[in-house]
Amino acid sequence: MVVSVRSWMRRLLFVLLLCFFTITMYGGCRLLAVWIAPDDPYRVPQGQALKVFKAGDQQQGENGSIAERLRLFYWYGE
Repeated sequence: MVVSVRSWMRRLLFVLLLCFFTITMYGGCRLLAVWIAPDDPYRVPQGQALKVFKAGDQQQGENGSIAERLRLFYWYGE
């Protein structure tokens, strides 16, 4: 059986380059994701911004009729 060192070195080089570029691409995608994501989406807004939420114990659809709940479901998609 003839084993060619040159072909095995080419295969090893290919695998090493593939691993290097895969890790580099993954790191680049992670950096891009961190750059795009907001710092803290739940922080208190500053300036003229308002944080809108419904405070209370009851949800709007829980005490309504079936037709009202279906209308809200189709309207909001929840």
